[in-house]
This record gives sequence, structure tokens and C-alpha cells, in this order.
Amino acid sequence: MAIPKELKFAESHEWVKLDGDVATVGISDHAQGELGDVVFVELPEVGDDVSQGEACGTIEAVKTVSDINSPVSGEVVEVNEALEDESTLVNTDCYNKGWIMKVKVSDASELDSLMDAEAYEDFIA
Repeated sequence: MAIPKELKFAESHEWVKLDGDVATVGISDHAQGELGDVVFVELPEVGDDVSQGEACGTIEAVKTVSDINSPVSGEVVEVNEALEDESTLVNTDCYNKGWIMKVKVSDASELDSLMDAEAYEDFIA
């Protein structure tokens, strides 16, 4: 799957798409491929404060459990409730329907520490 050029990436394989001061967050195609079939996603709660680089949820796959680390700091304003019934969206459509949460960003300068699509492609190569 091609890496969308408008996204930014953390070294822990989460992606961010900024729209105003709200960041949509998910995990990369590379990450979901490494995890295998996702069977459960533990989402943060709306209203939770998250910090860049800190765990805010988990993804359970058939063979492993992995933390979801927030690539930005701020307040969770929405979670993808569709994942409660269809966790496989993380596998099948990680950059669109398989998003994890939306965060009202408290420090936009944190985005400068994330990789652009090209740097992330080199990172996972």
C-alpha cells in the first residue's frame, strides 16, 4: 500500500493527519502488517489527555499485543467506535476507515519531530 504523502509518522509507526488543530491518528500499513490479524483495539476515552510518545491504548492481534502511542499531545475528542465491532478495519483500511482517535493538539510544534512520508519510507526499508 502506498504511503499517503500528507501524513506524518512517529518511529513507533503511528500516523497523523492534521486538520486545523485536530489530528487524526492511526497505525501505519507497515505496523498492521507486522502485527497480523487484529482482533481487538483498546481505545482511549474521549476527554483523555494524551502525551506525545506515551501509550494511550492497545492493539491485540492473533500473535501479539502492542501499545498505541500518541504521536501528539492533547485531548482525545473522538475515537473510532467502528473498531469495537470491526477491529479488522485496522488491517484492511488503516489510513481511512481504520483510524484510531482524533486529538485536539495542544502543541503543534511536536509535529516537527515526526517523519514525513518519504522519511518514514526510508525508516521502514
